Amino acid sequence: LDPGVEPFMRSAVEAARMAADSVGGIVEAAAVGLPAGLGSPMFDGVENRLASLLFGIPAVKGVEFGAGFSAALLKGSENNDEFYISEDGGVKTRTNHHGGVLGGISSGMPVIARMAFKPTPSIGKPQKSIDYRKKEAAMGVRGRHDPCVAVRAVPVAEAVAAVVIADMILEQEESL
Repeated sequence: LDPGVEPFMRSAVEAARMAADSVGGIVEAAAVGLPAGLGSPMFDGVENRLASLLFGIPAVKGVEFGAGFSAALLKGSENNDEFYISEDGGVKTRTNHHGGVLGGISSGMPVIARMAFKPTPSIGKPQKSIDYRKKEAAMGVRGRHDPCVAVRAVPVAEAVAAVVIADMILEQEESL
């Protein structure tokens, strides 16, 4: 989403590849234009369902919504999103620290999810391990391996989010 970050990202991934190593990354997915009211305040909330499937993507080690972990460093007065009536008469918030979900229910603001991806463990750089005889041995993977899986994970994260949200919309329509 930020073209200014792309050269840094490309450089970091290429440096890792040239060193026969890998890097992790953060992928952000946003769902814009959702109606308010999807989800449930308990076990079937928007965040619960999204996180469940987003954690199913290989290499995901963390999921956050809105301000996520940085919200732990804020006061309530800083983190709370102030409501207002928009020009079209809708209810919106001036900020989106809540990431589009309040109490498990979509607020009508963009749902923002970020996933932390670990560095690819299959790297060419030799590492200490144990062989099939239970003896210490050095190993390194040969051949082509992605130096950063986060790059390829973007459409996967988007597809997962789309499936979860479509499912929730269909369930809501069925219950009407």
